[in-house]
Amino acid sequence: MTEIEWWDYDDADELAEAIAGDVQFVIESAIDARGSAVVALAGGKTPFPAYEKLAAAKLDWKRVTIVPTDDRLVPMGDPLSNVTALGKLFVPKGARVFPITSEAAKDYKAAGKAADARLQDLHWPLDLCLLGVGGDGHTASIFPGADFDEALNGPKDRRALGVMPDPLPPEAPVARVSLTRAAIVSAKAVMIAVTGQAKRDVIEAAIAEGAGSPYPIGRVLADAELPVDIHWAA
Repeated sequence: MTEIEWWDYDDADELAEAIAGDVQFVIESAIDARGSAVVALAGGKTPFPAYEKLAAAKLDWKRVTIVPTDDRLVPMGDPLSNVTALGKLFVPKGARVFPITSEAAKDYKAAGKAADARLQDLHWPLDLCLLGVGGDGHTASIFPGADFDEALNGPKDRRALGVMPDPLPPEAPVARVSLTRAAIVSAKAVMIAVTGQAKRDVIEAAIAEGAGSPYPIGRVLADAELPVDIHWAA
């Protein structure tokens, strides 16, 4: 049974401050232990105030590699590109922001295989994976659809794959590349950042249902070996 710890905050600013502090601690610990840190950060609106606070921290950023947990198959610079948003914050600080997509690709499966090959060169397991959760229970870009089972149950050494959500989310109706469940749950620390009672209800239901959950987040976290910290504000 996955050990889940909820951390509740009064408002979004307090949430952002706490997440930034926790991510900074993980990065500092990894640099102290190994000389470098590799972290995966979620896209979406919820965590970005935390990233802005994190970017202001005095860290040895040149020793930090940041990977998006997932990205849309859109050109670099597109508003839907997670690596573009992360790059604007952290590249000026000296961090390495590692793209898992190279361009808008028609063949999303080939894009996933290319991402997996590039990611193999990084240090694994990740020092941290920070996830978001959608109102439908998806996390990273692990959605229901033809690629759902492969994202959850593919080879343990596979880091990423191409996914085509079904149905496509109306706010971003494109194929994606996502970290796999194995890549996510192997991280030395797994955190989730969410706001709103509706998402809390989804996550609590998903965790209770475990491996039989219809929600992707429940399937991802089922039988995870390390504790998971969930940072939440109403």
